Amino acid sequence: MLSLAATLAAGQQSSAGGVGTGSIVGIVTDPQDALIPNASVQVSDDKGTVHSLKANEVGAFALNDLPAGTSLHVTIKANGFGDWNSDPIVLAPGEMRDLKAIKLIVAITINDVAAASPEKVAVEQVQMAEHQRLFGILPNFYVTYDTRFVPLSTKLKFQLALRTSTDLATFLGAGFLAGIDQASDVAPHYEQGASGYGKRLGAAYTGATVDIVLGGAIFPVLFHQDPRYFYKGTGSKKSRMLHALSSPFVAKGDNGRWQMNVSSIGGDLGASAMTNLYYPKSDRGGGLVVKGFLEATGARIASSVLQEFVFRKLTTNSVHNSPHNSKPGLVP
Repeated sequence: MLSLAATLAAGQQSSAGGVGTGSIVGIVTDPQDALIPNASVQVSDDKGTVHSLKANEVGAFALNDLPAGTSLHVTIKANGFGDWNSDPIVLAPGEMRDLKAIKLIVAITINDVAAASPEKVAVEQVQMAEHQRLFGILPNFYVTYDTRFVPLSTKLKFQLALRTSTDLATFLGAGFLAGIDQASDVAPHYEQGASGYGKRLGAAYTGATVDIVLGGAIFPVLFHQDPRYFYKGTGSKKSRMLHALSSPFVAKGDNGRWQMNVSSIGGDLGASAMTNLYYPKSDRGGGLVVKGFLEATGARIASSVLQEFVFRKLTTNSVHNSPHNSKPGLVP
């Protein structure tokens, strides 16, 4: 729909039929895909020549008769938003280049945003997430505060799962839970002593790792879903609560649309089912699978609510807590 509007906007301009020329068209929106009218659009070439116009009332623009075969740079500006700058563009003669997904970021959050490919943005988001830690210690890798949605590649999904499952804090967390189970002598019913603790530790760590790999990588790849929690941070408390509570059951697909969270549900169920392979015979059975699944789902719901209302302020190295955005009034 947006591309069609851009094409119609192009048709309203003078024809781009000149020899050795091309066109650039596009639609200007905010991160929530709301159209931004009357944005200023400028295209400069290697010779310093500047071509400019304003987008129309639905945010569409078309710049025609641009020189082909030379490096062009597009800059888009709008009141209240940071500047958008494209990577170098080289048009072929007669080409109409549609600049898709032009999203201006609110200026109070980011003052100047350079346009980048979705792949580059995804890599940057994962790299930033891998430095997010609660209290500077516990990994908080599966939450994104960036309002831009870009799908993660297969490589990035597995990278995030591997980084989380091999993090020292994940192993220590399994050790802590194993210690509690050992002291309480609850299921799984291994013997007491170092041998029993070692088995409990192995079971706890294996269960956590299987859940991370299944729900965070394998199933998201198979079902084309994003395994991250998307921090809302705005709107009423009720809307934010509903967003958090639904997170274990609703996920964003790689196409950007909300859909049933098969990855998370399948990961929790699969990890719980696999406990029958390494738990003592006395603790195996369908009841264990159901119990483990319900516990994992409940923990995921609690975690999502905390992510939405508490963890942001306690997470270091997040985009909201970076020096660039730590000035008074910049954090919502």
